[in-house]
Amino acid sequence: MPTITRRHVLHTVGAAAVANWAPAACAATMQSWPLRTGQRTGIHDVAPAPDGGVWFTAQHSGHLGWFDPARGRTELVALGTGSAPHGVIQGPDKAAWITDGGLGAIVRVSWPERTLRAFPLPPGAPYANLNTASFTPDGELWFTGQSGVVGHLVPRTGVVTLRDAPRGSGPYGICTTPGGDVWWCSLAGSFIARIDRRSGDSIVIEPPTRNQGARRIWSDSHGRLWVSEWLSGKLSMHDPARSTWRAWSLPGAAPKPYAVYVDSRDQVWVSDFGGNAVFRFDPGSEQFERFGFPRGAAGVRQILGRPGEVWLPESGTEHLSVIRS
Repeated sequence: MPTITRRHVLHTVGAAAVANWAPAACAATMQSWPLRTGQRTGIHDVAPAPDGGVWFTAQHSGHLGWFDPARGRTELVALGTGSAPHGVIQGPDKAAWITDGGLGAIVRVSWPERTLRAFPLPPGAPYANLNTASFTPDGELWFTGQSGVVGHLVPRTGVVTLRDAPRGSGPYGICTTPGGDVWWCSLAGSFIARIDRRSGDSIVIEPPTRNQGARRIWSDSHGRLWVSEWLSGKLSMHDPARSTWRAWSLPGAAPKPYAVYVDSRDQVWVSDFGGNAVFRFDPGSEQFERFGFPRGAAGVRQILGRPGEVWLPESGTEHLSVIRS
């Protein structure tokens, strides 16, 4: 049976936070389901599918998963021998697009046909440790490889190109702003970077906090960039238009921010490995709301959603959760 949990609210002033720990009004609820696949999938990233279901990458078992919340049913689509998928997003063609580190390829799964097409990295390319991807308004795909590459795929031609990332290993999260700019962040390098889409070069921007471990990045509707800082325990925001930064420490004794996502209301969601929780941050009030997991070590590595729903893959528990508001 799915489980429904309540939230707790934490108020922040500047970078400080004080926990109230009283149940808040039921403006948002979390619902969770076990995957029940009969095997360990190693669920990693998640993305809403066009049919009301939810895709997830099964990194351990080498599948694209599909979950139907209406029936609590899970389906696994095998991606091929050696597959170890990391990221998944919905493309402009309504297909699932997967960064598969095991296959060394971008894999497209048409929907609902479930037919596969792989776009391998160029011949002779070293192991890239493919991470995440993002589409631009012109339908082209940019992606990261944690071994130290930034990639580009033109779906209409099938051409894949790679460029060495500045400062070597570390490229992790990636996003596209409403204006069409592509930004990525380096976990090992502790910086963010904008891609010049004509040349493919990456222009590094240094956050004010050194050695912060920028892990994931997401744009809001104004083109401001929100970054989960794995090593500093902070949620930061860079405004490229003003060349400014702000940062807020997550509540708790030892926060470890992993995933970040900005919803359709410009509310910022960030997962916390240290506190086994997900937080919603309101940029207007500068308040955090805490959504704790009833299972230990949930390990949410990606957050994506659709209007009114924020989906959370629990890599540590083989559960899927959604927060509806």
